[in-house]
Amino acid sequence: MTTTAPATTQKDKPLGQSQFSVAWQQFRKNRLAQAGGLMLILLYVMAIFAPFIAPDALSSYSTSNITRFHPPTPIQFRDPDTGAFTRPYVFKYTQQLNMDTFVNEFKPSAERCPLYFGVRGASYKILGLFPGNLHLFGTNKEDCSVYLFGGEDLGRDLFTRTLYASQISLTIGFGAVLITTLIGLMMGAMAAYFGGIVDTVIMRLVEVLAAIPYLFLLLLLRSVFPRDINPILALYVILGILAFIGWGGLARVTRGQLLSVREQDFVSAAKSLGASDNRIMWRHMLPTLTTYVIVTTSLAIPSFILLESGLSFLGIGAVEPYASWGSLLKAAQDGGLSSLNTRPWVLIPGFFIVFTVMCFQLLGDGLRDAFDPRKRA
Repeated sequence: MTTTAPATTQKDKPLGQSQFSVAWQQFRKNRLAQAGGLMLILLYVMAIFAPFIAPDALSSYSTSNITRFHPPTPIQFRDPDTGAFTRPYVFKYTQQLNMDTFVNEFKPSAERCPLYFGVRGASYKILGLFPGNLHLFGTNKEDCSVYLFGGEDLGRDLFTRTLYASQISLTIGFGAVLITTLIGLMMGAMAAYFGGIVDTVIMRLVEVLAAIPYLFLLLLLRSVFPRDINPILALYVILGILAFIGWGGLARVTRGQLLSVREQDFVSAAKSLGASDNRIMWRHMLPTLTTYVIVTTSLAIPSFILLESGLSFLGIGAVEPYASWGSLLKAAQDGGLSSLNTRPWVLIPGFFIVFTVMCFQLLGDGLRDAFDPRKRA
């Protein structure tokens, strides 16, 4: 009597998986990394639609009714008399001079300001292309504003300025890393592929950049430009400076890894088939570093965000009328000890810096574990 093994159906056959599909399956098991990625998506969506979400314009403030360091206005959902749910509203605040400290104090009055969705207000352009004047929420009263995060030294809404500041901080971090990655990969690939004098010149340039402290180099390069430079142009200058000084480390690592790739058979085959040098570097050698670049980029973005925030905190980054998280923190630092005991809401931009960096770290750690074969269960 003979037995035959059951025929293997097409469904039972093991399917080959690419490296990215395996990494995605591993990444889905890391809940912290997924949470970090979702929070980052939310932050970038809020930054893109900041003009719509914010109830006011970036630099809108009143010259007649100055609300310097206005406290946050809690949103109320219940009628204080009956306890029943009602339309969301905020109380209008009044100022009163404290004769002991000679400081204006804000106290809620009995006047209520209902909140409405889809309120017409200050004009704006989303991504500089799509004009509009519709805001997510507001009170429709000029003398009664919503201060979710309180006000700053000129009475401007800190929630609005924090949203607008996220556009600069997040864009500078992502843009600088993108430019740095392209320059670092190109320089590293050229040094590994051509060798000789090209390798020597590029590596000596990397050593020169590494020998100069970043902060002093940034101050030196920024001092070349006038202080009254256009704010938008200054942002691009900062982006270029960050990219210029940050590519050395990536170029060195790229060169080290591609030196062994250069001797592989597929590179020799491409040369024998007459492929150009650019095609060999960009289509055959550099794709071997894809996983490394993905992980490195996710971990490099928060460092550039911190660097830009530090520059703005020192006063050589984003300037008025624009703002970044670092420049908003500088205003809190100017207040001294009062920023801690009397108006702690001015420190909220610092929370966004810490939160963003933490989310990038969680995402970067999750990507590193997902692409590492030794971490796979």
